[in-house]
Amino acid sequence: MTLAIETRQLTKTYGGSTRALDGVDLSVDQAQVFAFLGPNGSGKTTLMRILTTQFRPTSGEARAFGLDVVRRGAEVRRMIGYVPQETSVWMDISGFENLLIYSKIYGVPKSRRRKSIEDAIQAMGLEEVANRMVKTYSGGMVRRLEIAGALLVKPRILFLDEPTIGLDPSARKAVWENLTRFKREYGTTVFFNTHYMDEADHYSDEIAIINRGRIVRSGTASELKRSLRSEIIRFSSDQDHNNGHNQENKHSQDHYGDHNGFHERALRRIRDLDLVMDAAVSDSQLNVFVEDGETALPKVIEILRSEGISFSKITTKRPTLDDVFLKYAGALSFGRDGDRR
Repeated sequence: MTLAIETRQLTKTYGGSTRALDGVDLSVDQAQVFAFLGPNGSGKTTLMRILTTQFRPTSGEARAFGLDVVRRGAEVRRMIGYVPQETSVWMDISGFENLLIYSKIYGVPKSRRRKSIEDAIQAMGLEEVANRMVKTYSGGMVRRLEIAGALLVKPRILFLDEPTIGLDPSARKAVWENLTRFKREYGTTVFFNTHYMDEADHYSDEIAIINRGRIVRSGTASELKRSLRSEIIRFSSDQDHNNGHNQENKHSQDHYGDHNGFHERALRRIRDLDLVMDAAVSDSQLNVFVEDGETALPKVIEILRSEGISFSKITTKRPTLDDVFLKYAGALSFGRDGDRR
């Protein structure tokens, strides 16, 4: 399989000490839809800007279809399309006029401009609004117009930085339906950053999760969910009740650290159970990953009660991509040695 994107030990340092990327190794096959997930500040946008030749890496290599993005940047730019998070169209002219300007910027030959624009308009489902002023567009239409601009050159790789941020579910669906159709027709590789786990789950062929500048997990959505190898027992914290504990329990929580009502000592005891694979706290909820929920549940409840921790609700479920993200990049988790993971 031909690699569309490849990085080796890619590093980007700011100010001599802040590492936005820390030895990133990544490979994306041709014609894949590749989702790149990570918390804010994890390095997602920095990597995309290096791959699109906007930033130079501090060290390491990045290639697009074998071309070094630094030494052969001009050639790379001719084969890619890029849609940033920020609005990148003019609001006081029509959609068609926006695309005409972009076709000139991208160097589309005059003889092919109208056909390229018409193809891009059709690819993103904008036929009915192409001649309207962009300021009359909905948010979803504006985003589709921005993507249409990137499609004018029929890119071999399309980079999308948060392509549907701020859009309602129906607008997000319309964007992805049109993108999927274009990708299928032209064999374009799509590389996108997103905070929407459902988009990564439904539309990507492969996913990588980055945290603090390092790739912490990669695979298909199904592989990532299977990597948890567990059921999840979720306890919702009863904060008001916990605030009324006696002074002894308050001292214990102060000493051991209180994380949304579930203190660290309780997490350690839960993780020490043979039936428990992991325990993590996020948004006033304790997630306990177990192989057999029915067997583990009473033992976990016993620990919580012995630690004076109350909870308002218990639910059980199979892992989702949100759970994968929380485990590898977004949750407060303590290992058996008590170290934060």
